[in-house]
Amino acid sequence: MSLLHFTLITFVASLVAGVLGSMLGLGGGVIIVPFLTLWMKIDIRYAVGASIVSVIATSSGAAAAYVRERMTNMRVAMFLEIATSAGALTGAFLAGIIAVRWIYIIFGAVLGYSAIVMFKKRNHAESPAVDPDPFADRLRLHSSFHDDALGHEVHYRVSHTKLGFAMMYVAGIVSGLLGIGSGALKVPAMDLLMRLPIKVSTATSNFMIGVTAAASAGVYFVRGDIDPFISAPVVTGVLIGATVGSKMLQKIQSNWIRVLFVIVLLWVSAQMLFKGIHG
Repeated sequence: MSLLHFTLITFVASLVAGVLGSMLGLGGGVIIVPFLTLWMKIDIRYAVGASIVSVIATSSGAAAAYVRERMTNMRVAMFLEIATSAGALTGAFLAGIIAVRWIYIIFGAVLGYSAIVMFKKRNHAESPAVDPDPFADRLRLHSSFHDDALGHEVHYRVSHTKLGFAMMYVAGIVSGLLGIGSGALKVPAMDLLMRLPIKVSTATSNFMIGVTAAASAGVYFVRGDIDPFISAPVVTGVLIGATVGSKMLQKIQSNWIRVLFVIVLLWVSAQMLFKGIHG
């Protein structure tokens, strides 16, 4: 395959990954890594390196729009980012010294379970009653946003803050180990555990994944795992796709976003379990 052919195919795939990544808060890495390794036969180290950089591009392309539209909960993001950044550094260093087969299997099982729970919740209200959380009250994490699809302001309260913080450390480790941005864990944690609306969860995840990826990108760069000939078309396509996806999120019903997220989660879960079982 010529360099031009490789660049064009990778760019188109990254464009799609950017759209889905920004809409679902996944970062695009869940599509980029399987695409580069399974279809383009790229070494997993370089695929993960390109994915880490693409996650930063996704965050850059979508985060500004979500912050401007008040969909990103900045207080939640900055609080949880302490845990995810620490976890990302831990995962990036562990990636060079441990086999990740069981990480794939456990991660795939967790994603599959999260997908089932999220699908059951698809018809629930976006601002349900939640358990009181004095810690969230002290940090003033509760907020609201205007949902264009519904045509009114949606108020919500944050719950189970400490458990969410612990889950974000685990999500950061997964990000550093597998190079997928960990949005596949962050969004279910915020949606199911902390009870944020799905649109707020995806928008906040988009903001966070860039910081989490940046925390581990330096480690991959020093190790020589970021190839510019692979990363350049990936970053370009993802950045354009993320910009397009950020404009689409506000206009789509939350239930459809949840269903789409569940489909992608199940696909990723199957990929992770396959890699873990077959080595």
